[in-house]
Amino acid sequence: MIEDVLTRPAPEPDVVVSWGPGPDDVAEVQLGGDDRPLVLLVHGGFWRPAYDRRHLRAMAHALAAEGWTAAAIEYRRIPADPDAALNDVRVALRVVPVELRGRHDGRVVVVGHSAGGHLALWAASVAPASGLAATVALAPVADLAAADRELLGSGAVRDFLGDAASSRLDLDPVRMVSAMQPVTLVHGGLDDVVPARQSEAYVEAHPTARLTVLPDAGHLDLIDPLSSSWPSVVAAVSAALEAPELGTAPLAPPAP
Repeated sequence: MIEDVLTRPAPEPDVVVSWGPGPDDVAEVQLGGDDRPLVLLVHGGFWRPAYDRRHLRAMAHALAAEGWTAAAIEYRRIPADPDAALNDVRVALRVVPVELRGRHDGRVVVVGHSAGGHLALWAASVAPASGLAATVALAPVADLAAADRELLGSGAVRDFLGDAASSRLDLDPVRMVSAMQPVTLVHGGLDDVVPARQSEAYVEAHPTARLTVLPDAGHLDLIDPLSSSWPSVVAAVSAALEAPELGTAPLAPPAP
């Protein structure tokens, strides 16, 4: 199952939203109900070019079947150029909810997995999505300094940043300001790619965040609708919207 989720055939998107001329200026959308929040998906892959939004197609399709419109955003994955990815995520999280206005109820949940979980937590702190109501980070790389020391992903943090994690403390979720909207983390207890201590460190630094550890889940089980962990992921997304209301980011077009 671990390999299957990356290669398993999945339905093509119902809609593709584009905001620029580049091949990564897109989001793939599976349409659900217009009376539910929009789920914005941020894919993982240790920020590396080999992994793109397409491996979340099965997840997006499954979320649409549950009633949510789900959009998997893309971003540039250029080694040693983290700001390219960050800028793309910032734009996508502002533009896509507006472009899909009428396809959701005005609220947005950002769900990121692995490196995408890092980007989702970064955005929750400093670049919240238009209409953001909650963030759900699945097996996130939430402590860049620890991930760098432990050489997670065979040195993925240093490849991403082009330097040690200490050079970009502004991008390290455990060292950033707490998000204004609720944050939920879900991690697999059997995750040997991004260990659960990454999420534990985030919750220690940000006590208002909530963490669920699924004892029998591995790293990719959290994005696999055929895994036994999938119902717990869906429940976490639903529960995130029921967290104590801290405020919702306004749904507005990006600044010129």
